[in-house]
This record gives sequence, C-alpha cells and structure tokens, in this order.
Amino acid sequence: MDILMSNITYRSDIKPHIEDAVTLYSNCSLGTRRPITDKIRFQAMLDNANLIITAWDSQQSLVGMARCITDFVFSTYLSDLAVDEHYQRQGIGKQLIKEVQNHTQPGCRVILLAAPQAIDYYSHIGFQAHPSAWTRLEPLI
Repeated sequence: MDILMSNITYRSDIKPHIEDAVTLYSNCSLGTRRPITDKIRFQAMLDNANLIITAWDSQQSLVGMARCITDFVFSTYLSDLAVDEHYQRQGIGKQLIKEVQNHTQPGCRVILLAAPQAIDYYSHIGFQAHPSAWTRLEPLI
C-alpha cells in the first residue's frame, strides 16, 4: 500500500534516533546492505555523518534520510539515500538530494555509490556514471 505524500517536512537540525533509523532502513532496500543489527556500528554511522537530512511525515514518522560526509564546498559523499518503500516514487529522494545541495556551497558536487537496483534512478534524476570510482574493504598490504 503506497501512502500519498501529505505533509512531508525536511529537517537538517536533528539526527534521528537509532530506532527510527533502523525502522526506516528496514523498510527500504538499504536494510539488507547496512549493519542495522549492529547497534554500536550503526549508531556510529549516524553520529559521524556531518550532514543528515531527514524527511518526516506529519513531523512524526521518519520516512526518508540522506546521510552524508561533506566538506560543504567541494564534495559531498552521499553515503545513504533511504526512503521508506511506502513513500517511494513521490519525489522524496529527489528532494532529499536537493536539500543536501541547499546545505552546501554552490558547485559542491554530490558523489555516491549506487546499489544495482538504483542505477536507473540516479541517471533518471541527472546523475552521471563515473568510470573511475574505486572501493577497498581490506587493509593495504
């Protein structure tokens, strides 16, 4: 059952409680790719992000979040873009990205790694694929 966007409020002045964030991530595809059962690690992810934009339905339910690490002038790494599956396809994700851009200097680029199922979404809203992105999980030898 999809919920029509009625009264969505975007906030940058609060970090959500871990319980709200776990519920949100559980209600979207990020729940399977983030350590939501490791409360210490997940809380550290929230605490160490220096820009979090949240979307609230009627100021009560967390329905979306953009979790970022940024220098605010040159680059912003959009670590997570989470929107509750019942609220998707209503422009909330796109607005969260706009809010991220509104909280950084003009010209500050937004960088992200897309999940396979989100590749079409990001290209649809104007992101360009970059052929030289690299990731490393193991320590350097």
